[in-house]
Order: sequence, then structure tokens, then C-alpha cells
Amino acid sequence: MYRKLFFAFALFALILTACTPGKIDLTPTPAATAGTSITLTDGLGRTVSLPTAAQHVVSLAPSNTEILFAVGAGTQVIGRDMFSDYPAEAASIQDIGGSMGDFNLEAILSLKPDLVLAGGINPPELVASLEELGLTVYFLPNPTTLEEMYANLETVGTLTGQGSEAAALVESLQRRVAAVDAIIMPLNYRPTVYYEIDATNPSSPYTYGPGTFGDLLIQRAGGFNIGSQLEGQWTTISLEQLVTDNPSIVLLGDAIWGETPEKFSARPGMDALDAVKNNRVFPFDDNLVSRPGPRLVDGLEALAKLLHPDLFK
Repeated sequence: MYRKLFFAFALFALILTACTPGKIDLTPTPAATAGTSITLTDGLGRTVSLPTAAQHVVSLAPSNTEILFAVGAGTQVIGRDMFSDYPAEAASIQDIGGSMGDFNLEAILSLKPDLVLAGGINPPELVASLEELGLTVYFLPNPTTLEEMYANLETVGTLTGQGSEAAALVESLQRRVAAVDAIIMPLNYRPTVYYEIDATNPSSPYTYGPGTFGDLLIQRAGGFNIGSQLEGQWTTISLEQLVTDNPSIVLLGDAIWGETPEKFSARPGMDALDAVKNNRVFPFDDNLVSRPGPRLVDGLEALAKLLHPDLFK
């Protein structure tokens, strides 16, 4: 039941994201120079001002929580959505809901945050509701590239007074990505990859289509994502199409729900796949490709090692 609820919430969030206004410039607006005040333009095009760096932050998205901790602002987080489970320290922070987008507004208000950090999975209507309660809300847009993700890290660093820590983190992540690029870019061979998100209905499983980080990271890690040929972002693939594409590698992002290489290989028709014949069906931590935060780089490195094990020891 929880699996279906979580997946439905995630799909609902993606639809909301797709319905937000056109592409927003993700370049952080420089902080105001007067005193210690901060003024930035958020992902909804709103001007958001803080008298000083936020010290009491409520996070409305798992990716935001991860970013806050990664830039050194973890101790400033006083509330988080129910799905924020990384890092482990997040478990001790007050849960303010978020199942199917339903947040406990009274609980958020009682925490008296000086900043509520919304994310791309949160609808503009929620931002408006929080503003009506007198709260300062910054909408951090979903990035579409690693470079835009870096900009989000710098923005959160600015909002929380952790600018230097955020800059150091971005530099470190850029070095790691460059190291992968240096090995992958010259390659001519790219294995075909099927990435499974959810197989509640094994005859029509979900996979990452074009425009998703799952697709972007597979391609950047030196693979060809067969889902990139489909329509839609989170989309289904038929078993007939899967057999026709015959991926050489299968990645099970639904391993968190108990899917295993053995279960996948035992499905009707899967024994025809090269990935099954060559024992190249692997469980994969989907959080590394679905949450638009710094762990996307962990995901890139993990994918590169699976796709090209001889090149990454």
C-alpha cells in the first residue's frame, strides 16, 4: 500500500511540476548590499527578501532537505516533509506531512520559521497558502541539468548564510563530474539500458523517458537509455517493446520495493534479454537519480561504474 501511495504522490508531483510556468532563469539574483539583507528571485519569478540569513528553515521536499544538509545548514532545519529520509539526521526533525501534497500548515506555522523552502514538487497554490499565513516562502525550481542543480545549491547557501560552504561543495561536485566526463566522452560504445522505476503492473512497467534526470544521467554515464525513445517523462513500456529493444543492462530502481534481479529474470519473456543472459540485471538506489540535489553526482558515478566496470575501478 505504501509503495502505491508513494509512487502516486511522486507521479502527482511530476504532473504539478510540468504544469508550472515556463522555464525560469535559475541564476541566483545577487544578495542586496544594504546591511545583511538578502533579496533573490525564486523559481516562480517572485522577489523574496530576508532581513538576514535564515536560521529556522522548514523544508517541503526531500531534495531541499538534502541540499540544506549538504551546504552546512542542517542544524538550521526545524521542519521537513515526511519523505525526507536523508541524511539520517533528518529523522530527528519534526515531520510536517506532505503525503499526496497534504501538509500540516498549523504545524508549520507553530514552528515559526523565518524561511519555508518549497521545491519543484510543490504546487504554486501551496506557496500562496503559506504566504497568506504570513510566512516567507522561497520556491526552489526543479533543475533540468547538473549545472542548474549547482545553481540551486548556491541559492540555498545564500539564503542560509552558507555561501562559502555551498561554493566549495559545487567546486567538489564539478571536479567529480569532470572526472567521469573525461573517461566517458571519448567512448564509441554505449550499452543499451532499461531502467525500471515501478513494476506494480509487470506487463506495463514505468521507466524514465526523455527530459528526466534518470535519462540524463544514464546518457552522461555512457549508456543509451531505451526510455529516451518513448513519449513522456515517467512513462510505461510494453513487454514487446522491451524485448525488441533487448537492453544489455537492466537497472532496478524499484529495488527499494523488493524487486530483485531474480524476480525480474523470472518474468515471462525476460529470459530473452541479453541483460538476463549475461547476468547484468542490477538493483539501483533510485533516490540517486530522482532527487534533484547533490547526490545526483553519486548517481552519475554509480551508473558509470555499472555501465563501464572496466574503466572505473
